[in-house]
Amino acid sequence: MSTSLLRGIDAGRLGIFAGSLSQQPATVQREVAAEIEKLGFGTLWYGESIGREAFAQAGIFLTATSHMVVASGIANIWARDPMAMAAGGRTLAEAWPRRFILGLGVSHAPMVAARGHDYRRPVTAMREYLDRMSQASWRGPEVELPPIVLAALGPRMVALAAERTAGAYPYFTTTEHVRQVREQLGKDAFLAADLPVVVAADRPQARTIGNAHMSLYLRTENYLNNLLRLGWNSDDLEPPGSDRLFDAVVAWGDVAAIRDRIDGHVAAGADQVVLNLVTKDRSVPYLNELRALASLN
Repeated sequence: MSTSLLRGIDAGRLGIFAGSLSQQPATVQREVAAEIEKLGFGTLWYGESIGREAFAQAGIFLTATSHMVVASGIANIWARDPMAMAAGGRTLAEAWPRRFILGLGVSHAPMVAARGHDYRRPVTAMREYLDRMSQASWRGPEVELPPIVLAALGPRMVALAAERTAGAYPYFTTTEHVRQVREQLGKDAFLAADLPVVVAADRPQARTIGNAHMSLYLRTENYLNNLLRLGWNSDDLEPPGSDRLFDAVVAWGDVAAIRDRIDGHVAAGADQVVLNLVTKDRSVPYLNELRALASLN
């Protein structure tokens, strides 16, 4: 596993993406996070859009667990200035040594506009943001920034991740894209790859559960453009996507079928596969699915 740039953090082979857990009350989040750790998953990743603030969310998960790694996937660079981002990262790195990975991303144009910012030139914006983070003043215990990874899809952002950070976290992706990202990152960078997972008895059930997830991201410009760049055609990409695209993006079926998809991502170069559990009822914590998949650890 090529994790030298994580500076002693053991992220594990499998992670879990918080997904619908992010919308649950803090008491439920603590209980589920503790169960994720107990079941042996190495990292709990979480997003930042219009819900909880990224560092506050990390604190909830870190206080509920004793050794599992917590990773922002991603903390939105438009949500706080570089000095605030660096201070938040250092605060968590000092309080919970070797347990926090700071995933950064440029988010998406509509979400950025809703915050009053201009989404133009996202790679340049990220490069300048990293520059300012590295130069930020800090008054507190002496501590390094935690390892930083970038939410990277296109080759320019992947190149920036390889040049300036510990690695990349591509989301809503395919095994072929994971292979391309690994080739561009090189062997030493950390690569965590998202894998949507639907536990289902057959394809109709899998699509009934997973189509909402597919439709959401196929209507999001960055993910759509990445799939076009990978050679998918417009017929495949019409929401909720063709069966061929569904099979390429989503791991569905029983535990053995999901294991095969994880192995495919690992063979393509992923250091960690982040299981993004997609369930029929997002209001119910996905404990049954977690327990069913625990044998994969």
